[in-house]
Amino acid sequence: PDLDRLVGFYEQVFEAAKTFEMAAKPDHPRMAIVDLGGGAALNVFEAGPDDEIVGDRRRAGGRGAIDHYGIAVDSRATLDAVKERLVAAGADIGEIQQLGDMWSLFFRDIDGMELEVCAPMA
Repeated sequence: PDLDRLVGFYEQVFEAAKTFEMAAKPDHPRMAIVDLGGGAALNVFEAGPDDEIVGDRRRAGGRGAIDHYGIAVDSRATLDAVKERLVAAGADIGEIQQLGDMWSLFFRDIDGMELEVCAPMA
Protein backbone atom coordinates (compact mmCIF):
# COMPACT_ATOMS: atom_id res chain seq x y z
CA PRO A 1 0.00 0.00 0.00
CA ASP A 2 2.92 2.44 0.63
CA LEU A 3 5.54 2.31 -2.12
CA ASP A 4 8.00 4.63 -0.37
CA ARG A 5 7.90 2.54 2.82
CA LEU A 6 8.44 -0.70 0.87
CA VAL A 7 11.33 0.71 -1.18
CA GLY A 8 12.92 2.05 2.03
CA PHE A 9 12.70 -1.41 3.61
CA TYR A 10 14.66 -3.02 0.74
CA GLU A 11 17.16 -0.14 0.69
CA GLN A 12 17.79 -0.65 4.43
CA VAL A 13 17.96 -4.44 4.47
CA PHE A 14 19.55 -5.26 1.10
CA GLU A 15 21.30 -1.96 0.31
CA ALA A 16 19.10 -1.89 -2.78
CA ALA A 17 18.69 1.13 -5.03
CA LYS A 18 15.54 2.49 -6.62
CA THR A 19 16.47 2.77 -10.30
CA PHE A 20 13.11 3.82 -11.74
CA GLU A 21 9.83 5.28 -10.58
CA MET A 22 6.62 5.98 -12.49
CA ALA A 23 3.80 8.13 -11.16
CA ALA A 24 0.31 6.67 -11.00
CA LYS A 25 -1.83 7.07 -14.11
CA PRO A 26 -5.55 6.43 -14.51
CA ASP A 27 -4.82 3.01 -16.05
CA HIS A 28 -1.64 2.10 -14.13
CA PRO A 29 -0.63 2.21 -10.44
CA ARG A 30 2.46 4.01 -9.18
CA MET A 31 5.47 1.71 -9.53
CA ALA A 32 9.20 1.47 -8.93
CA ILE A 33 12.06 -0.81 -9.88
CA VAL A 34 14.33 -1.73 -6.96
CA ASP A 35 17.78 -3.07 -7.94
CA LEU A 36 18.92 -5.73 -5.46
CA GLY A 37 22.29 -6.20 -7.18
CA GLY A 38 23.68 -9.17 -9.07
CA GLY A 39 21.12 -8.73 -11.83
CA ALA A 40 18.12 -9.14 -9.51
CA ALA A 41 15.41 -6.53 -9.22
CA LEU A 42 11.90 -6.15 -7.86
CA ASN A 43 9.23 -4.39 -9.89
CA VAL A 44 6.84 -3.13 -7.20
CA PHE A 45 3.44 -1.47 -7.52
CA GLU A 46 1.58 0.67 -5.03
CA ALA A 47 -1.63 -1.24 -4.33
CA GLY A 48 -4.86 -0.32 -2.62
CA PRO A 49 -5.61 -1.06 1.00
CA ASP A 50 -4.82 -4.53 2.38
CA ASP A 51 -8.41 -5.67 1.91
CA GLU A 52 -8.06 -5.15 -1.85
CA ILE A 53 -5.00 -7.41 -2.18
CA VAL A 54 -6.01 -10.89 -3.35
CA GLY A 55 -5.01 -13.96 -1.32
CA ASP A 56 -4.06 -14.90 2.20
CA ARG A 57 -0.42 -13.82 2.29
CA ARG A 58 0.19 -15.73 5.52
CA ARG A 59 -0.69 -19.17 4.11
CA ALA A 60 1.38 -21.15 1.58
CA GLY A 61 -0.74 -21.69 -1.49
CA GLY A 62 -2.88 -18.67 -0.64
CA ARG A 63 -0.52 -16.04 -1.97
CA GLY A 64 -1.55 -16.27 -5.60
CA ALA A 65 0.30 -17.63 -8.60
CA ILE A 66 3.72 -16.72 -7.18
CA ASP A 67 4.18 -18.05 -3.66
CA HIS A 68 7.46 -16.33 -2.81
CA TYR A 69 10.73 -15.12 -4.27
CA GLY A 70 14.24 -16.21 -3.39
CA ILE A 71 16.98 -13.59 -3.25
CA ALA A 72 20.51 -14.95 -3.72
CA VAL A 73 23.48 -13.66 -1.73
CA ASP A 74 27.09 -14.74 -2.21
CA SER A 75 27.94 -16.31 1.16
CA ARG A 76 26.80 -17.37 4.63
CA ALA A 77 28.53 -14.27 6.02
CA THR A 78 26.40 -12.06 3.78
CA LEU A 79 23.30 -14.03 4.78
CA ASP A 80 24.13 -13.47 8.47
CA ALA A 81 24.51 -9.72 7.80
CA VAL A 82 21.16 -9.62 5.96
CA LYS A 83 19.54 -11.42 8.90
CA GLU A 84 20.86 -8.74 11.28
CA ARG A 85 19.49 -5.98 9.02
CA LEU A 86 16.12 -7.77 8.82
CA VAL A 87 15.96 -7.89 12.62
CA ALA A 88 16.89 -4.18 12.80
CA ALA A 89 14.15 -3.37 10.26
CA GLY A 90 11.58 -5.21 12.39
CA ALA A 91 10.91 -7.94 9.81
CA ASP A 92 9.15 -11.19 10.69
CA ILE A 93 11.96 -13.72 10.20
CA GLY A 94 12.69 -17.38 10.67
CA GLU A 95 15.98 -19.11 11.38
CA ILE A 96 18.74 -19.81 8.89
CA GLN A 97 18.39 -23.44 7.83
CA GLN A 98 19.95 -25.85 5.38
CA LEU A 99 17.83 -26.66 2.33
CA GLY A 100 19.70 -29.01 0.02
CA ASP A 101 23.03 -27.40 -0.81
CA MET A 102 21.90 -23.90 0.22
CA TRP A 103 21.50 -21.88 3.39
CA SER A 104 18.00 -20.45 3.52
CA LEU A 105 16.28 -17.73 5.55
CA PHE A 106 12.57 -17.01 5.12
CA PHE A 107 11.17 -13.61 6.07
CA ARG A 108 8.17 -11.37 5.52
CA ASP A 109 8.79 -7.91 4.19
CA ILE A 110 7.14 -4.80 5.55
CA ASP A 111 3.95 -5.54 3.55
CA GLY A 112 3.73 -9.18 4.64
CA MET A 113 5.06 -10.77 1.45
CA GLU A 114 7.08 -13.91 2.11
CA LEU A 115 10.55 -14.05 0.62
CA GLU A 116 13.62 -16.20 1.04
CA VAL A 117 17.30 -15.29 1.11
CA CYS A 118 19.64 -18.08 -0.07
CA ALA A 119 23.40 -18.55 0.10
CA PRO A 120 25.58 -21.37 -1.21
CA MET A 121 27.03 -23.82 1.34
CA ALA A 122 30.62 -23.38 0.22
